[in-house]
Amino acid sequence: MENNLAEDNRMRYEELIIEGRNAVLEAFRSGKTIDKLYILDGCHDGPINSILRESKKQQTIVKFVKKDRLDAMSQTGKHQGVIASMAAYDYANVEDLLENARKKGEPPFLFVLDNIEDPHNLGAIIRTANLAGAHGVIIPKNRAAGLTAVVARTSAGALNYTPVAKVTNIAKTIEELKKEGMWFVCADMDGEIMYRLDLKGPIGLVIGNEGDGVSRLVKEKCDFVASIPMKGDIDSLNASVAAGVLAYEIVRQRLNS
Repeated sequence: MENNLAEDNRMRYEELIIEGRNAVLEAFRSGKTIDKLYILDGCHDGPINSILRESKKQQTIVKFVKKDRLDAMSQTGKHQGVIASMAAYDYANVEDLLENARKKGEPPFLFVLDNIEDPHNLGAIIRTANLAGAHGVIIPKNRAAGLTAVVARTSAGALNYTPVAKVTNIAKTIEELKKEGMWFVCADMDGEIMYRLDLKGPIGLVIGNEGDGVSRLVKEKCDFVASIPMKGDIDSLNASVAAGVLAYEIVRQRLNS
C-alpha cells in the first residue's frame, strides 16, 4: 500500500482513562498497560477484587481514593468506583487493519466513519464492529469524536480488541483501499434496499454523521448506496443502530457465501 496511508498515522497516541468495572477489567485482560488504578476506598466486592488481582500481575500502581476524587476525574459520570489511567492509546495504521484480515484468512471487512461526533455512537459502533467480526475501524482526525473515556466505556471493552486507525482524508483513504481490491457501501435513505445488494467479499461499511449523513464527496467514492427498509413513522435510525443493521446484513451474506 502506498506510503500516504501510513503517513496518516504518524501521531499515534492520545491520553486515555478507562471508567467502569467491565471496561477496566477487559483492558487488563486484553494486555493493555495500565499505569495507575484509582479505586473507591473501602470497596472490595467481587468485581473490584478481580480488577485488583489483574493489577498485581502488571504491578500497576493502585490508589484508594474518596468518591469525590473519582467524581472529579470521571468523564462519563459512571465510574462505578474504579478508574484506570493509561499513558496512551495506540492507534493502528490502515495497513494494520488489512494485515488483521490476512492473519485470519478472511476478506477485509472495515468500518469507515465519516465524521461521527457523538462519543457514545462511536463507542457503540466499535462494539458492533468487534461483534460482527470486522477487522478494524477508520475514523477521521478532524471534526469527529476521538477515543475518549466515554468511547472506551461505551464500547464495553471492544476498544481493546478492535484496532482503530485515524486518517486525514476519508475519501482519499477509500480511493487507496479500492486499489487493494476493496468495495465500499454507505448508508443512505435514497439508496438501493440493502437486501438487493451483493455485499460479500472485501468490503468497507461507511457510516455518516449523525445529522448530515455521509458527505457528498465520500458518498461519490462508494460503490454501493444502501438503504434500510423502514416501516415506522420516523425517517431515520441512530447512526450506531444503522451501522449494526447494515453490518449484520454483511455478516449474513458472508456466512452464506
